[in-house]
Amino acid sequence: MSDPTSVLGNLLWTPDGSPTEMESYASFVKVEKGFDWAGDYHRLWQWSVQEKGVFWSSLWDWHDVIGDKGTRLLINEDQMPGASFFPDASINYAQNMLAEADDRPAIIAYGEDGRCTRLTRAELKTTVMALAGWMQSKGIRRGDRVAAYLPNGEHALIAMLATAAIGGIFSSCSPDFGLTGVSDRFGQITPRLLIAADGYQYNGKVINRLDNIAELAQAIPSIETVVVVGYINPKPDISQITSAVLFEQTLTCDPLVQFAPVSFNDPLYILYSSGTTGAPKCIVHSVGGTLMKHICELRLHSNVKSGDNVFYFTTCGWMMWNWLVSALLCRATVIVYEGNPFYPEPERLWQIAESEKFTLFGTSAKYIDAVRKAGLIPCEKFDLSELRTLCSTGSPLSAEGFQFVYEAIHPNLQLASISGGTDIMGCFVLGCPVLPVYAGEIQVRGLGMDVAILNEDGQKISCKQGELCCLSPFVSMPVGFWNDDDGQKYKAAYFTHFKDVWRHGDWATLTEKGGVIIHGRSDATLNPGGVRIGTAEIYRIVEAFDDVIEALVIGQTIADDVRVILFVRLADDRTLDDELQAEIKADLRIKASPRHVPAVICAVPDIPRTRSGKISELAVRDIVHGRDVKNTEALANPDALVHFRDRPELAG
Repeated sequence: MSDPTSVLGNLLWTPDGSPTEMESYASFVKVEKGFDWAGDYHRLWQWSVQEKGVFWSSLWDWHDVIGDKGTRLLINEDQMPGASFFPDASINYAQNMLAEADDRPAIIAYGEDGRCTRLTRAELKTTVMALAGWMQSKGIRRGDRVAAYLPNGEHALIAMLATAAIGGIFSSCSPDFGLTGVSDRFGQITPRLLIAADGYQYNGKVINRLDNIAELAQAIPSIETVVVVGYINPKPDISQITSAVLFEQTLTCDPLVQFAPVSFNDPLYILYSSGTTGAPKCIVHSVGGTLMKHICELRLHSNVKSGDNVFYFTTCGWMMWNWLVSALLCRATVIVYEGNPFYPEPERLWQIAESEKFTLFGTSAKYIDAVRKAGLIPCEKFDLSELRTLCSTGSPLSAEGFQFVYEAIHPNLQLASISGGTDIMGCFVLGCPVLPVYAGEIQVRGLGMDVAILNEDGQKISCKQGELCCLSPFVSMPVGFWNDDDGQKYKAAYFTHFKDVWRHGDWATLTEKGGVIIHGRSDATLNPGGVRIGTAEIYRIVEAFDDVIEALVIGQTIADDVRVILFVRLADDRTLDDELQAEIKADLRIKASPRHVPAVICAVPDIPRTRSGKISELAVRDIVHGRDVKNTEALANPDALVHFRDRPELAG
């Protein structure tokens, strides 16, 4: 086992001088706007946050966005919330996504059952316009909500684009959500149309969802029609579902002739918070904000180019799906996978990466760690020579995880650890193809994102831990929350901790190199003896043990203090004996500090996680303290909570 703290900050990769989209954009700006970045990313970033309107306007022009930009670039710039980018602009998201409808591949959809569907850009547009025409014939119009309960395949992309083409608002949940979880989300937004699959397959097991669909259609009165996709059965029996039609039946109507122009700040998506602390918040994102943010992140920060093959392991219930499909804006091919990434064999995704010549492979830090602990060395077995970028998100990637990528996956690629959220439809901090990669550090603050780390007094700090904040408006700020007419819930969620500043809830450090280290969620930080400790500091050390598959740490309040409690899920053949406990505690004491050493270590067979794969520290904290978890439906594995309740080792 290597020491993850000993490699933290080590130089792992330097750009090889190949042309990048960021350099292309910078050259454009020099000619058109007279700004010379002089090859200095941090100078470009500073300009992008000081001249926000000009920056986003220049990106519009460089990308050649289809639409009318209008004359005003940014109004109410000093208001947060309240600022508005491109208030006069008119665009259509689907029109931009479906430009250049030719024979190049648009989407390649894999399933763990072996299916593989390919659609060209022309075929995708034809199908989208047919479905949009049918929607229009049913009276679905601008501003109406369309809900999708679908696996991660071609139908989800088609449904989203058809909704966007007519100016509707799209919202999706993956089919692993149970009936309550879906109702808690879709029930709040009153959709007129539901598009749902008859089922899905995961880890070799086929799960039928027809009963759920029938109940959902009854439970949400606003649903007028249900479109059923035959995913597990080409011709599912839909006789028990009210007002249902098969997906194929919707493609026989006259196609939509013209994309509906909408305002830049009109809603495009409704996404949901995890809901582990109450009813899920319905976060509304705009057409233009999504479009511009994703152009920036995909083209400039991730170096996605026309003809690239872009993959991200995600579901339709996670924001990374919305991010992934926007690769169509770059004239790239979108590649999706539905199912368990380790089924039918642990190397499944790497097989596809080789056969489809991935140029960008996106996944979670947990997946990278699982590949390492499974003993896989993809670069020895698969040709990954086309891979230029690997993205990791969901939780902080440890320094050892960084090192593993370069040793076992590819020695010469941009490893972009990225962090942001559903709240902003993108990232605050992410990769940069023109700068080096250092172990354990996210490369840069995003262009157009006025990110700073603040102490408890709201002062900027560097090389110290504090709150990750954004100090001024950015293009992908939510339109607001659904059913929050006075905006008070939205304002309370982000703008009350520091006045007129977006406080994101991540505990982070700005490094001397201009990179960022995420230490965990602010509300999950530990506070033993009054000293704040980010949970990621403990995970990167504990999960470096080969015997530890996964860990979760909380602070337990005892009397007037907080003690650190560590839970570990161990490899199948390992038990938590005194020797292993002593090794874990010694490593934490030496490589972190005595305050990082847990008072109690407990072994558990499973750890609760949200449906996007993030461990749920807050749910465990509530259970340990005898409080009810408000919404277990938000968890992918709520049965895991039983392992944390009423443990004698934790009795006060």
